[in-house]
Amino acid sequence: MSIIIGGYKFEGPYTSAYNLNNESGVYCVLKRSFSNISAYNIIDVGESADIANRVHNHNRKVCWIRYQYSHYAVYYCTPTMRKKIEKEIRDRYDPPCGSQ
Repeated sequence: MSIIIGGYKFEGPYTSAYNLNNESGVYCVLKRSFSNISAYNIIDVGESADIANRVHNHNRKVCWIRYQYSHYAVYYCTPTMRKKIEKEIRDRYDPPCGSQ
């Protein structure tokens, strides 16, 4: 299963954070689109050395809940790449939860 976000092939979308690995990469928190059932809106994006732990203990979960998040997508990569990719996605999609 995969989804293209910002030109990158992310794994997912997953309905549970338990599908995420304790690896370095970029994660997107998604909400299913009302107008197109096969599309998603990005409500947050971040990067971490340990994606699963970060998502499980995230300080912006309250915002995710407010925007009715439903899925996660992840792109595992090196620390250098993850910062670049997160910035590209944040700049392109301007997710409503959080800012850098």
